[in-house]
Amino acid sequence: MIDLLARITHDPAQMGGRPCIRGLRVTVGTVVGLLAAGRSSDEILAAYPYLEADDIRAALTWAAWRSEEIEVPLRAS
Repeated sequence: MIDLLARITHDPAQMGGRPCIRGLRVTVGTVVGLLAAGRSSDEILAAYPYLEADDIRAALTWAAWRSEEIEVPLRAS
């Protein structure tokens, strides 16, 4: 899982700081959204030939991990 998550990059100067695949201008949200819309991995890889199958798995892994996070509000001192 760690190897897959290493494929997800964050750069405030790229795509508004949204998580991207390997520094490319393809966001995790784009990949997960395409899957949610019913596109297959093969269709996504054909549309984005610079992506790899592990990039799709990484996007799903990141999205699953992120959805389990709990945000804890900070108290003002």
